[in-house]
Amino acid sequence: MSKQRVVIVGGGVIGLLTAFNLASEVESVVVLDRSGVGQESSWAGGGIVSPLYPWRYSPAVTALAHWSQDFYPQLGERLFASTGIDPEVHKTGLYWLDLDDEKEALEWAARLGRPLSAVDVSAVYDAVPVMGGGYSRAIYMADVANVRNPRLVKSLKAALLALPNVTLLEQCEVSGFIREADKVLGVRTASGDVLGDRVVLAAGAWSGELLKTLGVDLPVEPVKGQMILYKCASDFLPSMILAKGRYAIPRRDGHILIGSTLEHEGFDKTPTASALESLKASAVELIPALADAEVVGHWAGLRPGSPEGIPFIGPLAGFAGLWLNCGHYRNGLVLAPASCQLLADLLLEREPIIDAAPYAPDGRLAG
Repeated sequence: MSKQRVVIVGGGVIGLLTAFNLASEVESVVVLDRSGVGQESSWAGGGIVSPLYPWRYSPAVTALAHWSQDFYPQLGERLFASTGIDPEVHKTGLYWLDLDDEKEALEWAARLGRPLSAVDVSAVYDAVPVMGGGYSRAIYMADVANVRNPRLVKSLKAALLALPNVTLLEQCEVSGFIREADKVLGVRTASGDVLGDRVVLAAGAWSGELLKTLGVDLPVEPVKGQMILYKCASDFLPSMILAKGRYAIPRRDGHILIGSTLEHEGFDKTPTASALESLKASAVELIPALADAEVVGHWAGLRPGSPEGIPFIGPLAGFAGLWLNCGHYRNGLVLAPASCQLLADLLLEREPIIDAAPYAPDGRLAG
């Protein structure tokens, strides 16, 4: 075990899972969050364990996504066994409807050996009888899961609280970093300084703001997304469906999530009436029976937008002891297992699970 004290700024899924991966390898871990852990984008997202359109992303995102997709079932089982809280990694498959770039999607799948195939739309209506009419083409990936992200957060929190060398500090906002020459020694909070041998910045949409205190321009900015939630019978929607950039996600208990908007509104995460109407219209287009269902939830969250959606993972040059694991944009939940394993491998100087070069802050920030 390494005799290190690691301070993690941000208690979303990225920060919590980073702590979970490091806890058995270092002397102590402290996680700080400005509100309650996992209450920002980790709670607000949909939890599809795939990028919405995986073929449109760079190989850097794809590499993290594929590792995470393969790992999620065992992560869910491990957390459920140790905490009694099931993150509900729910394999439903996903249908994409009437894609403009269906040919590119199928070519991507063939090239990478992913189980994505064209299906006759009549077969989709047989499999998903509640789906709206008027669709003419579909492609399908059977093994795509969704994770119930609020339960994943609860499970990770419970697992960490059970570990004697992990401390969670909630309602503890970090205002800046403690430095001595070119070394980062810890962070400043209203409750006092928190010192560590390593500081990991995993503060989601707020990561760029914190790095500004060091004079570093990190291109991570908040991108607002709104979702709505319906409650239906548990067997109402057997598979995830996606059309025109909007998706329907079934939970095991019959909750159906519809999302999501993309809005550049700074740090404002107020739900709006216009987004509610737009999402309801998408819901009814995807699943007409939802016209008679009640919206039981409507919320907004802030994604950590980044160039091409490629996260920053690794040490920050010129600031010894400071590490980044942030900027996952729309895919934080999808990429979390691989991102956090990669960060742990690098920090502990182990062989990384995948090539770390595409995520390294150095060079990307200088550019």
